[in-house]
Amino acid sequence: MEVTASVRDELAELTGAQAGAIARRQLRRLGVSREVVRSHLRGRRWQRPLPGTYVVFTGPLPPLTRVWAAVLYAGEEAVASHRTAAWLHALVDDLPVRLDVCVPHGHRHKGSRPGVRVRQSRRYLERAHPALLPPRTRLEDTVLDMTDDTRRSDEVITLVLRACQRRLTTAARLRQAARRRSRLRWRALLRDLLADVVDGVQSALERRYRRNVELPHGLPRGARNRQEGPGRRRRYRDVRYKRWRLLVELDGRAAHPEEWQERDDIRDNAALDDDGSVTLRYGWQSVTGSPCAVAAQVARRLGRHGWPGRVRRCGPNCSAA
Repeated sequence: MEVTASVRDELAELTGAQAGAIARRQLRRLGVSREVVRSHLRGRRWQRPLPGTYVVFTGPLPPLTRVWAAVLYAGEEAVASHRTAAWLHALVDDLPVRLDVCVPHGHRHKGSRPGVRVRQSRRYLERAHPALLPPRTRLEDTVLDMTDDTRRSDEVITLVLRACQRRLTTAARLRQAARRRSRLRWRALLRDLLADVVDGVQSALERRYRRNVELPHGLPRGARNRQEGPGRRRRYRDVRYKRWRLLVELDGRAAHPEEWQERDDIRDNAALDDDGSVTLRYGWQSVTGSPCAVAAQVARRLGRHGWPGRVRRCGPNCSAA
């Protein structure tokens, strides 16, 4: 059976919009017969990555084509979810080897395959994004789906802070999405974490500093991630105790790569030149392993600059006081 010029144009337009992938049901609607499909497969002009799904070129599949093929395989109403949707939203940088797609609960589908996991959701309609292509879950629901999948609190913290730091969503939107869920694995942590985001905490290490060092030891609340300086000299400070001319810079390697170290040193020296502020720098080991010692050091420096308060013991074994 020959394919008419108009059908070829429609096929080219559809596969162009779907990164080269197309489903058997879509081919039927266009009037493309099984014989034509078999001819392309035998001639190795097309390939079949999944049952009922074709790609109209040969060679390795690009990431976006893999996603389209997985969504088309799972059915008309399928959407990318979890880490697959996170990649589409630019929340994670690498597409997972096993792709996740979501369908309505009770939906008849072909089932999971080695490279595709098909999940069912009773809240499909409210979680699916109404417009974006490839079809995917909304950003906020994608974040919450991923937090439900992890067993480590640090991964939850990193994921939520990254979503807000990359300006993909806001704490208010995440809180609203969380309220719609009757079950949420890390609800208490997310509630506290999103309150920290509103206060300006932008990294997991900053949160640890606030929760392990500043609050339990009665230190004054520092201003976090405020813009300083005009134009090209604009800078962001991790924690500034402006009244007592003290800066605390927190070097989590995920947020501050090694190659930025020299740039950070130049920035801190500039702070001394600008207003006489002193900089204390701490990493993960200090903040998580010796928070009382960090609190004592910060308190001493604040006291030298006129802070009238006193450091508080966070527990019976606290050495800060």
